[in-house]
Amino acid sequence: MIAHLSDPHLDGTPQARDRLRRVTSYLLAFQRPVDVVLVTGDLADHGTEYAEVAAELAVFGDLPVLVLPGNHDVRAAFRAGLDAYVDAVGGGDDPVHQVREVAGVRFVLLDTTVPGEDHGLLSADSLDWLDGVLAEPVDGPVFVAFHHPPVGLQHPKLDQWLLQAPGQFAAILRRHPVTALLGGHLHNGVSTTYAGLPLLLAPGIRSTVPLPFEPPTPGGGLADDTAPPGLAVHIHRADAPLLTKFVELA
Repeated sequence: MIAHLSDPHLDGTPQARDRLRRVTSYLLAFQRPVDVVLVTGDLADHGTEYAEVAAELAVFGDLPVLVLPGNHDVRAAFRAGLDAYVDAVGGGDDPVHQVREVAGVRFVLLDTTVPGEDHGLLSADSLDWLDGVLAEPVDGPVFVAFHHPPVGLQHPKLDQWLLQAPGQFAAILRRHPVTALLGGHLHNGVSTTYAGLPLLLAPGIRSTVPLPFEPPTPGGGLADDTAPPGLAVHIHRADAPLLTKFVELA
């Protein structure tokens, strides 16, 4: 069972911190603990608040917690501030790519960020790394996680900030056995497909972005930080299809 969180955007304010705590408190009250917590980016709002992030993640104790950066995160600071949670190739400003094994499940964590930009991109080197990792023999499910999704929501703003040039990414995914793709960034709980695979995006913790057909935010801005924080819970069993529950915590 995977607790899939995204976009807490901790910024030192009680509001952001309390919204994340509503999510972590919900998870800690489960009658059976999840096997792993995955956070798909934008942990720190300004790329500096990693001491606060680490303090909030510490409530999970010995439970495996996997993190990857989003466009608000800063690679070097992310590595340094979350060193207890990051096991990545390279260092400094290199992409924070990781391969983590939890309870017989492989998680391939991609850094799709472009320093200083809001959109995502996978360089040729990153794609080669991914291709090599996915070619390794694995006896179990494989989840590929990242921040920027390769498909949008038909939203005039959000769809400017997707993963760019996704064609080779799709080609690599089609060549290898992958169970599902997990992402964030769009502050909406979404289930769709990409490259013939389930693509599951977690809701935003810090805020929700209404889609064009929905009622606008109370203040008329892009994001609604009064909407309930949310998360996704993915349940994988060898004898059953992958099941995802999207949760809003009113």
